[in-house]
Amino acid sequence: MARLLQDPSKLHPSEWYTANQVQRASTESQKSRSECMIAESWRLVDEIEKTTQKTQSDVNKKLEQRREEIKFWKQELDNKLEQIVHETEILLTFKNRLERASEGCKEPLVIAQKCLLYRQRRVGIDLVHDEVEQQLLKEVEVLQGIIALLGRTLEQTNEQIRRNRSAKYNLDMDLKDKFTALTIDDYCASLTNDTPHIIYADNAMKLEGNFVSPEDWIDFTNINVEKADKQRNNSLALKALIDGILSQIANDMRKQCEMVNNAFRNRVKEVKDAKHKLEALLAMVMDETASQEKNIAALKKAITDKEAPVKVAQTRLEARNHRPNVELCYDTVHSSLMSEVQEITKNIQRQVEIMLAENPLKDALAQAQTELKGLSCRQLSLEEEIKVKENTLYIDEVLCMQMRESLCINNY
Repeated sequence: MARLLQDPSKLHPSEWYTANQVQRASTESQKSRSECMIAESWRLVDEIEKTTQKTQSDVNKKLEQRREEIKFWKQELDNKLEQIVHETEILLTFKNRLERASEGCKEPLVIAQKCLLYRQRRVGIDLVHDEVEQQLLKEVEVLQGIIALLGRTLEQTNEQIRRNRSAKYNLDMDLKDKFTALTIDDYCASLTNDTPHIIYADNAMKLEGNFVSPEDWIDFTNINVEKADKQRNNSLALKALIDGILSQIANDMRKQCEMVNNAFRNRVKEVKDAKHKLEALLAMVMDETASQEKNIAALKKAITDKEAPVKVAQTRLEARNHRPNVELCYDTVHSSLMSEVQEITKNIQRQVEIMLAENPLKDALAQAQTELKGLSCRQLSLEEEIKVKENTLYIDEVLCMQMRESLCINNY
């Protein structure tokens, strides 16, 4: 009956105590492991926090260093850009000076060529390859050489300006990139753990193929800086060269211009002297012509004066030869008439001998008339030569020298 009353599913009290002890032990063990885990977690959190802070601090420092480095190179690029822009602007003014100098050579060249053309109008003996023509030809040669030199220098200047602008373009692009990079790094430096809108970027860790090394980055900017320095130095050298060329060509042009002007002055003086001498000769010829004309008139009068008495005497003799018979007497009248004819003839002979040696009086007249013709020809020749000199003086003194007075050689 007692066995029937006992429930076979009930546990013994000892089992109950044992189960409680097991629960307590398990719980305490679990608690201990949990506490260790919590302690390890806090230690790990603290370690990670410190590591993260240290890493972030290092990144911030490197970011700041990078920003300073970019600022440094940006400042270098700014300086080089300012220098190359300044040199380019100055070079543009030098280009303008070259252009004005080249333009300024055209008028002197045209004037020199016109002078040569005008002087081709000289005539006769005055159409000579004189010192003036030699100096004018040299002036044309000098001016053409100067224009060619200025043209080559202008081409060189244009090329240098192009190179300066190319260097400026590279500096501009580099500066633009560095400005963008600095803006990005400034933004990155401003980010903190509390900054809103910070996000995960899954692709941030990927390195694209266009990444360059820090060394290449520095080399790239260094090359741009060195190119700018090189072009700036080239510009400085070119400016010095242009200054020298402009100064030299101005001196050469003035010197040659003065050589031409001196040659003109000397030539005008020579032609005037020659003209004055010709005019003096002409005056002498004209005086001699007047004297010869008087001489011819005197000869004619002398012949006329002596012919009449001879004719009278001979007419008387001829008439008396017709006296009749015994009246044809060799009387004192006839004797006197014979003596008169002989005396007049003798006097004519003496006068001719005095005037023209032993030539007869009529031959002397013919000779005098020949000399008069010669003097007339000489007068015409002298007058023609004086006109030649007047033409030359008009060309050199009026057309050429007055035109050259307008020449003004400036310093460019």
